[in-house]
Amino acid sequence: MNAQFSAAAIAIASLFIGATISQTSANPSEKYLNSYKEYSSASCPLETDDITHFVYFARDRGSIRDHPLLKNDRLSGAQIMYSWRQLEPSQGRYDFSAIEDDLVYLAAHGKKLFVQLQDASFSPHFKPVPNYLLSSRFDGGVSPQYTDEGELEGWVAKRWNKAVQDRFAALLKALGEEFDGEIEGLNLQETAIGISSETDASFSASGYASSLKTNMRALKSAFRTSTVMLYANFMPGEWRPWEDQGYLSGLYEFGEETKVGLGAPDLIYTRKGQLNHALAMMHERSYSTPLGIAVQDGNYIGETNTLKVLHERKNIVPILHAFAKDFLKVDYMFWRNQKPYFEQDLLPCL
Repeated sequence: MNAQFSAAAIAIASLFIGATISQTSANPSEKYLNSYKEYSSASCPLETDDITHFVYFARDRGSIRDHPLLKNDRLSGAQIMYSWRQLEPSQGRYDFSAIEDDLVYLAAHGKKLFVQLQDASFSPHFKPVPNYLLSSRFDGGVSPQYTDEGELEGWVAKRWNKAVQDRFAALLKALGEEFDGEIEGLNLQETAIGISSETDASFSASGYASSLKTNMRALKSAFRTSTVMLYANFMPGEWRPWEDQGYLSGLYEFGEETKVGLGAPDLIYTRKGQLNHALAMMHERSYSTPLGIAVQDGNYIGETNTLKVLHERKNIVPILHAFAKDFLKVDYMFWRNQKPYFEQDLLPCL
C-alpha cells in the first residue's frame, strides 16, 4: 500500500513538475530569451552584409578628427548628436554651423554624417531645448525625468505640447531645407522617458503616443531623400507582453505607413525588456522602411549605460552583428565609440 501510494505520489509530482516546466517555457516574456544562442558560434571577421555601419560619437564631435573610421572601408561614417538648444539659439534663428563643419570634414574623407537630434537629456544639469521654450507660452517647454527611485535624471522637451510640436516641426523643416540629400540621415531620440501623469499633469500615455506620430509626420515632410528614423524602444503606460496598449506597435505600424524608419538604442540580446519591445517589433514583422539598432555604452559587455572596463571578457561583437543581421534584419548599425571596446573588439572584426 505504501509502495503504491509512493508511486502515485511520484507520478503526480512528475506531472506537476512537467506542467510547471511547460508553463515556464511557454512564458510569453521569455519567448526570445534564448534566441541569441543560434548565433553564439559567430566569429571574426564579421560576415559580409548589406548593413550600413556608422560610429556613434554622441555629442563628442571633436573625436571624429583623425578617427580610425576614416580609414575603414566598412564604416560608412559618423552619427553625431546635436541638441535643439545648440541648433536654435533663439526663436527662428538657426545655427547649423556644427553640422556643416562635420559634414564637410567627413565628406573630405569619403564618409557620411548621420544626425541624431537631441531634445531629451539624461543629466539634471542640461536642458536640451532653447531658452525661449522655457516659458509659460510653452508650458515650461520641458519636463523633468525621474528614475524609478524618484531621483531627477534629466529633462525632455514637452513633445506632447502643441506649441512645442510646432517649434520642433519648424526646426525639422529648416534642417531639411539645408541638409536633405546631403546627410545620410536624421534620427529622433528614444521614445522611452521617465515621465508620468503623476510627475507632469499635462502628460498622458495615449497623448504622448499621438504626439510622436505628429513629430514623425513632420520629420518625413522635412526630409524626402535622406533616411529618417525614430528610436522607438519603450513607451510609458505599457510593458510588453503583459501590459500591451498598442503604443509601441502602433509606432512601428505608423512608421511603415509614413515611410519613417524605426530604430532603437541598446542591442542587448539577453534582456527580456529589450527583447519584448523594440527587438520583438523588428523581428516579428517585415518592413520596407529602414531599421536601425545602436550598440550603446555597455552593450559591448551585455549591459546598458555603463562605462566600466572589463579587461578579461569574451568579444561579443560577432554575436551582436549576427543577431542584428539575421534576427532583426536591420539596415543600419550604430556602434558606440566606447573605449576600449571599439578599438579592441570591433575594429579587429571589420
